[in-house]
Amino acid sequence: MTLELKNITKRLGAETHIHPTSLTLEPGGFNVLLGATRAGKTSLIKLMAGLDRPTTGAILMNGIDVTGASPQKRNISLVHQFFVNYPHMTVFENIASPLRVAGVPKSEIAGRVEAAADVLRLRPMLQRRPDELSGGQQQRCALARAIVKESDLVLLDEPLANLDYKLREELRDQLPGLFAGRGAVVVYATSEPAEALMLGGRTATMFEGRVTQFGDTASVYRAPGDMATAEVFSDPPMNFAPVEKAGDAIRLGPVAWPAAGAASALADGRYMLGVRPHFVTPAGGGGVTLDGVVRVTELSGSESVAHFGVGDAVWVSQVAGVHPFKVGATHQFRFDPAACFYFGADGRRAV
Repeated sequence: MTLELKNITKRLGAETHIHPTSLTLEPGGFNVLLGATRAGKTSLIKLMAGLDRPTTGAILMNGIDVTGASPQKRNISLVHQFFVNYPHMTVFENIASPLRVAGVPKSEIAGRVEAAADVLRLRPMLQRRPDELSGGQQQRCALARAIVKESDLVLLDEPLANLDYKLREELRDQLPGLFAGRGAVVVYATSEPAEALMLGGRTATMFEGRVTQFGDTASVYRAPGDMATAEVFSDPPMNFAPVEKAGDAIRLGPVAWPAAGAASALADGRYMLGVRPHFVTPAGGGGVTLDGVVRVTELSGSESVAHFGVGDAVWVSQVAGVHPFKVGATHQFRFDPAACFYFGADGRRAV
């Protein structure tokens, strides 16, 4: 099974929701759509599902053009972030519903429903109705319905977003195994870079209705091709600041450091430097040291976050442990030049 998007677009009036997009998605691992709210993830999923029709372009499943086909003719499963279950049916009937619509014999339905219920630990609840379940149990019911259908295409639109932290972590660990070996193309939309990294597979980063990069998830994270991809695949978003390369040195305001390693190959000129917040730490040890006035601090049980000024930009430092950052005070921070990206005037990565 393959899903191919061939130069599809989606426009509503003068507004473009999806700019020209071509992707080939295959089974064997998750295909992650990663982007902020309104980046176009749900719009793209609706096009894949047949809930919307592209303005231009074509959608092929296994080489067959299904651009105008209804969702019922595409053999898909769709799970939203909101619990979508039939309130008048039991959990058993909810999970069995796509099998009954498909005309699967009654003798086969019970076994398939129970097998899916066992995977998602729902067997004790099969005779309950959705309003007797917790939010997490309701979402597991929706996932069981997606599994039992044995669809060619499984679309998961931020399915864990409304669950509590513990259940979200638990289901996130289970999801790859739930669909492994089924031969389906699985598409998972998320706004969380950490979730994309945990799921692995392949990731398409999305920004303002465009797919900016698509490839092996770890590779896209380590080597973003442009500033938009780098910003999407960083949480908190990547820090940026203009720098100048001149001879053997790179300068950021009053601070300069040697243009070592790959950066030594940069032609002299102006660039945009990018560095992820977890590579910006309180001063100490080697690296480049910056003075910054702290504007905002955030403290959790495991990490400290400080927002501070770097020229006209505001950078974020994200560091493990508790650090006494004081709002309004000047603190010293450091970053490792080897962890930096350099982007040209066109936004493309130069190094």
